[in-house]
Amino acid sequence: MRSGLLISPLRLVTTSLRLFQPTARSPSVVINVRGVATMFQQDKSSLSNAAVYRCSSLHLNLEVDFQRKVLAGFVDLTVKTHQQDVEEMVLDNRGLQIKAVKDKSSGKDLPFTIQEENFLGAGIAIKMPVEAKQIGKETCVRVMYETGTNATALQWLSSEQTAGKRHPFLFTQCQAIHARSMLPCQDTPSVKASYTAEVSVPSDLVALMSAVGSGSKAHPDDGTKKVYLFEQKVPIPSYLIALVAGDLESRKLGERSDVWAEREVVEKAAYEFAETEQMLSTAESLVGPYVWGRYDLLVLPPSFPYGGMENPCLTFVTPTLLAGDRSMAGVVAHEISHSWTGNLVTNHTWEHFWLNEGFTTFLERKIKGRMYGNSL
Repeated sequence: MRSGLLISPLRLVTTSLRLFQPTARSPSVVINVRGVATMFQQDKSSLSNAAVYRCSSLHLNLEVDFQRKVLAGFVDLTVKTHQQDVEEMVLDNRGLQIKAVKDKSSGKDLPFTIQEENFLGAGIAIKMPVEAKQIGKETCVRVMYETGTNATALQWLSSEQTAGKRHPFLFTQCQAIHARSMLPCQDTPSVKASYTAEVSVPSDLVALMSAVGSGSKAHPDDGTKKVYLFEQKVPIPSYLIALVAGDLESRKLGERSDVWAEREVVEKAAYEFAETEQMLSTAESLVGPYVWGRYDLLVLPPSFPYGGMENPCLTFVTPTLLAGDRSMAGVVAHEISHSWTGNLVTNHTWEHFWLNEGFTTFLERKIKGRMYGNSL
């Protein structure tokens, strides 16, 4: 199939997400998103009122505390008002310890309450400043918090659970609705935000995120720690925010790809995934330019519960793919495909998750057909 024929269904998906007609069970409003009048359907998996106050960008400043098994720090959420005179912004939350909420521009405390808990968590209702209640107004809200010890997004591994058995390890898994246990947010695929981050880890460990790294710096207060800096310029839904901290090394796969893993398996991983750049280039020939800058791979410890997770700029993969003959490396074609179908064009709510995986599987098979022959 020629590339033009493949782009057409992607355009159809984009249009269908904008024009989706909600059911009576799913209340909706029309809001303006980046200059486009968009039907916003309330996501039944989210407690947030994202149709009123919609997050466009966020900044994370977090410390990884392996001893207490928590992330501690703050998040700055820049939100735009889409409905007039609504008193409160509600954010998703599960088990977070909220220390304070402030209007970042004035530094004033904002009153907040934690709503009654249910199976989706417990919403954080923040009373917004008077000036923030005007349509079109942008406000930056800072939430100081730390995660709970049972945060469902966070997987804390002891050193004995790693290949090297030298250092502890942390990785996150936010899909589908676990981001709310990692940070207060609008935890729905219908809201996309760019983000920056500063993450503090012990100095002998490396931090990586679903973003482009911009180096590290000394911790301002603790000489035993290092601060890693990240930026994700492309707006993403909350389920694609990802963090890892561990004893990691990298090997180069191509001009825009590295593979990261513990030193015990990094050479095997570099061999196994040597075709990554070819897969990436083949995908571009089908659906257009890769917009995310980096495409790195991270080989996780065996407890990672999936074959792969398409976190932007940093796909997570299981070490069970390291077969030694590249026979399992085709999983990477699937995760690369998500860079267009899922990460770039996203299902509006989890009721339409088939759009994410269905089109990704289609593109994955087109990549493999170009590379290995359509009879595969």
